[in-house]
Amino acid sequence: MTTVWEQISADARLVSLPEVYLRLKEVLDDPDANLADVADVVGNDPAMTARLLRLVNSAYFGLATEIDTLSRAVSMLGTQEVHDLVLAVSVAESFEGMSNNVMDMHRFWRKSVVCAITSRELASMCNILDSERLFVGGLLRDIGHLFIYQAAPQKAQQAIELAHTQQVPLHRAERAILGVDYAHVGAELMRQWQLPQSLWEPTEFHVEPLKSHDFSLFTSLVHIGAILTEAADQDLDPVIALDHAATHAWQVTGLSPEQCAAISDKVDAQVGAVMRLLFPQLLAA
Repeated sequence: MTTVWEQISADARLVSLPEVYLRLKEVLDDPDANLADVADVVGNDPAMTARLLRLVNSAYFGLATEIDTLSRAVSMLGTQEVHDLVLAVSVAESFEGMSNNVMDMHRFWRKSVVCAITSRELASMCNILDSERLFVGGLLRDIGHLFIYQAAPQKAQQAIELAHTQQVPLHRAERAILGVDYAHVGAELMRQWQLPQSLWEPTEFHVEPLKSHDFSLFTSLVHIGAILTEAADQDLDPVIALDHAATHAWQVTGLSPEQCAAISDKVDAQVGAVMRLLFPQLLAA
């Protein structure tokens, strides 16, 4: 008999990232590659180029001058930030055709975008230079649920009900019902994609940030971002919701609940623009 985890793993193996991202990753793994090589790879995909330039020139970045060429965008952003933005767009493309019957895809991706922007803003408060990595980390932190709801929708619903009735975190309820939780599923998928540890570790351990070691700060920021995201989705007071944040996260980040809750208006102002850039097909539906 196939286990839930085996079914989820089989589903996950069917999802691959676009060719442009795979080629970009090869170039970035080459120590002899330069910025021109990066621009050439992305430039060979006109759709990706257009979306990347729209993203760079959007209010999300808030640049003073327009970036009109890909080479200038790569030169200004740097290779890691280009990687992270291309990855974000690639993930959006990879899941465009996923069924909307099992879950509300618009709500799912809107929450993911909220968490992405929140994590990025929190990273800026901590003076983290590569805050786009936190954007991608926030965007992907819940990706495991796409596979859980596809592979075992009834058990997934049982886990939600268990979490609600017993007032326990969802990941614990999922472990009890499914034998695995969404954070582990998401991290496994990201490892299959050979994404860097700085991305999969926050996904796997944002539910229990004390278990994170190499990227404890990133994980703690996504942990706080996820709580703020769920609070916004359920219209809860963010400061009260952050009572459930791990003590370890406050120690690592040096932030306070009041500081974190104060960014909500800034996040809200960016969500619509980022949704239009990453998920235009959802808004058109």
